[in-house]
Amino acid sequence: MHDSNKTGSIVCVGTGMTVGAHIAPIARSHIENADIVFFAGHPLMEMWVTEMNSNLHSLQVFYAEGKDRRITYKEMVNAMMTEVRAGKKVVGAFYGHPGVFALPPHNVIKIAKKEGYAAHMVPGISAEDCLYADLGVDPGKVGSQHFEASQFMFYQRQVDPSAYLILWQVGIAGDKSAAKFSTGKAYRQILVELLNENYPNEHKVALYECPTVAIREPRIEWITLGDFIEAELSLITTMLIPPSQKLLKNQSIIDRLALLEKNAH
Repeated sequence: MHDSNKTGSIVCVGTGMTVGAHIAPIARSHIENADIVFFAGHPLMEMWVTEMNSNLHSLQVFYAEGKDRRITYKEMVNAMMTEVRAGKKVVGAFYGHPGVFALPPHNVIKIAKKEGYAAHMVPGISAEDCLYADLGVDPGKVGSQHFEASQFMFYQRQVDPSAYLILWQVGIAGDKSAAKFSTGKAYRQILVELLNENYPNEHKVALYECPTVAIREPRIEWITLGDFIEAELSLITTMLIPPSQKLLKNQSIIDRLALLEKNAH
């Protein structure tokens, strides 16, 4: 519940994936009118956001190779909450969508609300949105399922091979430390074997990376699942796996619905 006596506030906004092209007018307005802006994302994007508000503080400084990302995220939240508690109009600007694969925006909003400060999120264009556009995928056609690659490996998940399967952060698949920026071929081998339960090694998959600048093309590389082990990967690589099976009709439900139609007439 927002306490009207508390002057501090926080809005977490998305800047979209591509510099200058994706930001919503409302997100821009929040950035321009903030007392202080915290930013997490690509350095080019950071420079661009600084043009909207010069009082920008980078959250990237909290990252370090070998440092547990959970500690990094706590430090980011603390930095933002310190300014909120000081009564400032704070904006957390995150590249892409602030609620997608971004823990600090969710956490800072939760804490701010609990303490009685005004807090909300403004959506942005995410890598998922760009993937649909660049790869020509309609999630409504046969359905789509999304998993973070490591979580997909650590837990027993039910895969529907008649829908698209989208695995995020395949470059760090199998990382339990939350401290690595990449994992090796042995980790990928385990992921491929897990996927082999529903997809053969010769099944075609796409490796996708969304460009940060408009002059660059997105990375769309079609390979076989078996070739994934040797593929070049980064922290932002996503794997799209098209269906390996056709949709199966649920005849008993179809018959029941037909009967309802018949009775209605």
